[in-house]
Amino acid sequence: MQLIVTAQQQGGVRLKIQKTKQMQTFLGATELDDELIKQLPKEVLLRVFSYLDVVSLCRCAQVCKYWNVLALDGSSWQKINLFDFQRDIEGPVIENISQRCRGFLKSLSLRGCQSVGDQSVRTLANHCHNIEHLDLSECKKITDISTQSISRYCSKLTAINLDSCSNITDNSLKYLSDGCPNLMEINVSWCHLISENGVEALARGCVKLRKFSSKGCKQINDNAIMCLAKYCPDLMVLNLHSCETISDSSIRQLAANCHKLQKLCVSKCADLTDLSLMSLSQHNHQLNTLEVSGCRNFTDIGFQALGRNCKYLERMDLEECSQITDLTLAHLATGCPSLEKLTLSHCELITDDGIRHLTTGSCAAEILSVLELDNCPLITDRTLEHLVSCHNLQRIELFDCQLITRTAIRKLKNHLPNIKVHAYFAPGTPPAVTSGHRPRYCRCCEIL
Repeated sequence: MQLIVTAQQQGGVRLKIQKTKQMQTFLGATELDDELIKQLPKEVLLRVFSYLDVVSLCRCAQVCKYWNVLALDGSSWQKINLFDFQRDIEGPVIENISQRCRGFLKSLSLRGCQSVGDQSVRTLANHCHNIEHLDLSECKKITDISTQSISRYCSKLTAINLDSCSNITDNSLKYLSDGCPNLMEINVSWCHLISENGVEALARGCVKLRKFSSKGCKQINDNAIMCLAKYCPDLMVLNLHSCETISDSSIRQLAANCHKLQKLCVSKCADLTDLSLMSLSQHNHQLNTLEVSGCRNFTDIGFQALGRNCKYLERMDLEECSQITDLTLAHLATGCPSLEKLTLSHCELITDDGIRHLTTGSCAAEILSVLELDNCPLITDRTLEHLVSCHNLQRIELFDCQLITRTAIRKLKNHLPNIKVHAYFAPGTPPAVTSGHRPRYCRCCEIL
């Protein structure tokens, strides 16, 4: 089988597997079984083979000549995920796959294939014009040359993942803008060379964009977000984690123009204030996921607005929103009946009373499944007593909550036997010596 032999010669995917007796029996090794199989229409057999993964197809290809032809038919290779073999994949393997699949290939994941370079992607684009989903995340060798080839030949592309492709620049976004007008999803997280110029070009040419992620892209600024808001009104998912220069002005324009927004991450965007939350509350009633970790300027006022209008919120990350108090939890309890996961770690003003408010809300009994309370110094065992009523609670985080005891955790587990409690109890500090001579050795030395 050419694909497998080439992969072995190049030190790539090792998928050659010897036929066992079970395989010979089940897969029809006898001539009689071969004849019975051949009586089935080829279309039916190809339909069956289309449900198999890469490993299974390669196994089937070694059963007999007829199955080899069926297993390596391009129609069986419409969706390929090579992530499980990313340590071994070499460029020639991708080129062989491209030549075999051609127009049949619709979805390909090369996530983590760090040996794959521009030449392989160029061959892929040249042969597989109908590809729609392409994952190149962590393929660190690829450059703008790859996206130029994709833009030239793959006009049907709807989703591309370039996460951690550190050599990608604004030129890549310009190429995709010119050649892939149907693009709906793109991830350029940790592509540090991407700036507002590339985002503007992308937004102008890919007006169907639904998902955009630029986590860790320090050069993404207000102008870039305003371009997305202006040209991509159907935007539904936006990840701006650690885009540190983002301010209220761009988030307010985003909220006003993109009414379909459902998921927003602005964690570590430290300059944002309650004005952003109030704009989201006013315009984005479909919002279901909000991540604002590290946004220390947010207060109860902003979350009161969200609780009033965003009733579909399911997941919220409020870690290190250090100004919020129990009032925020009261607003969320009454206004967000679908709340499923809530992170309050390092929210040091939260008390037992806030958790009590949360557990009396309509979400608590049947919906709330994850609650993270790491480093909340004011909560005590009473918090766990309140949580007994949350019947669907599956996980709670209590690291460095000094006033929580093991006894209270055991009681909670008695009421909720399936819950996972993650807690850490630091060893007690030895009492200071107040009188007498100072010991010659510390306690550690004595133990040793």
